[in-house]
Amino acid sequence: MALTHAFWLAGRQATGEDTFDVTSPWDGRLVGKVSVPTDAQVEEAVAAAYAVRDEFAATPAHVRAAALDHVSRRLVERTEEIAQLISVENGKPIKWARGEVGRAVSVFRFAAEEARRFNGGEAQRLDTDAGGQGRLALTRRFPKGAVLGIAPFNFPLNLCAHKIAPAIAAGVPIILKPAPATPLSGLIIGDLLAESELPAGSWSILPVANDHMPALVQDERLPVISFTGSEKVGYAIMDSVPRKHCTLELGGNGAAVVLGDYASDADLDWAATRIATFSNYQGGQSCISVQRVIADAAVYDRLLPRIVAAVEAQVTGDPGDDKTDVGPLVSEAAAQRVESWVQEAVEAGATLLTGGKRDGASYAPTVLTDVPADTTISCEEVFGPVLTVTKVDGEAAAFAAANDSKYGLQAGVFTHDVQVAFRAHRALEVGGVVIGDVPSYRADQMPYGGAKQSGVGREGVKFAMDDYTYERVLVLTGLAL
Repeated sequence: MALTHAFWLAGRQATGEDTFDVTSPWDGRLVGKVSVPTDAQVEEAVAAAYAVRDEFAATPAHVRAAALDHVSRRLVERTEEIAQLISVENGKPIKWARGEVGRAVSVFRFAAEEARRFNGGEAQRLDTDAGGQGRLALTRRFPKGAVLGIAPFNFPLNLCAHKIAPAIAAGVPIILKPAPATPLSGLIIGDLLAESELPAGSWSILPVANDHMPALVQDERLPVISFTGSEKVGYAIMDSVPRKHCTLELGGNGAAVVLGDYASDADLDWAATRIATFSNYQGGQSCISVQRVIADAAVYDRLLPRIVAAVEAQVTGDPGDDKTDVGPLVSEAAAQRVESWVQEAVEAGATLLTGGKRDGASYAPTVLTDVPADTTISCEEVFGPVLTVTKVDGEAAAFAAANDSKYGLQAGVFTHDVQVAFRAHRALEVGGVVIGDVPSYRADQMPYGGAKQSGVGREGVKFAMDDYTYERVLVLTGLAL
């Protein structure tokens, strides 16, 4: 009989009246049952977060930092166990799952460091004008209120970490909702936080069903919403609560630009390998996976066969096998959607160079060229192991092609020219530009987010803490400065 997993209500384990099944996308086996909180239990968690907000904001930095350090250490100790759990419930190849645990270790460590230095205060002298003589302003940051954090399935541990760790570091109560497809990895964080000394109510992890979310989103006691997921859902949340502070990390269709100076055999081999790897890692289910390659005509003919060969070299199969590069998508429905988009593109005139085959929830790594600009796969985020390659003439055309998208999360530019790097930084309408590599690079301490319809606000521990708080000024009068 499968284990029924409790959820975390105001820092303690609890069970509701109903459960739902978590199954493996690879072979369909039952991974576990998860207890669902009742409406009364959700209300209890919200009330507890609201009630504890002042106490938690005043909790000494060393207490919050110690809790975060503890989670980081325990993640290290339980790395293999947690990686196996991520792999089985998400379908992520085990080597990528281990990498995700390692990133979560860093997120909690960064948060512990930020907790120790955050909110030290910034002094500003005001006697620069005569009316301010004898006055000094001190600016500090204070919580906007409790946070509702909504995490997606594709990084079921690390993106939960990116919601909860900054909140604890800033002394902000948080209710975390993990994705229904992958709740077990998020609930593990509760196991570790429960071993700390944080005040009751400062955190809850509730696997609430999606159709019960509107009431939680609307609750005025949760004035901050941090959402990672699809564009459609994210903007629907924002539109429904126009007076709340929303941070949205949404979709992308990441472009890798390969320019004409990136022309040696070693350069093109590197670019092709990185493109193939990061169009297919996580099954392509990453907002910054490589979806579009934009290659200068000077290198296109030499680059394209290298990309195809590198994609075909990706090892597909059982996510529990250390050799596997590409596992299944999160569900058969997700793979069917990818299949339909590829079919649409081919029927519209695109050339299929490799892949294009589905087996249950798995979809073969795929490369397309000559893709019409108005096809779904050109315009939307595929969120699957599919890559399109386009030829352009020169830098300006390459940057224009990269910008020809409603999304703007990150872009990669393969060039050796530092002047081009700075021009790319100015020209590309994205949240991040990566030089000499794919757009899929993310360091968890840096600001991460997008432009255009890729969202608003920034993740990254310090930057999320800024989003969860606001500046409050204290003016001191009668000072001998």
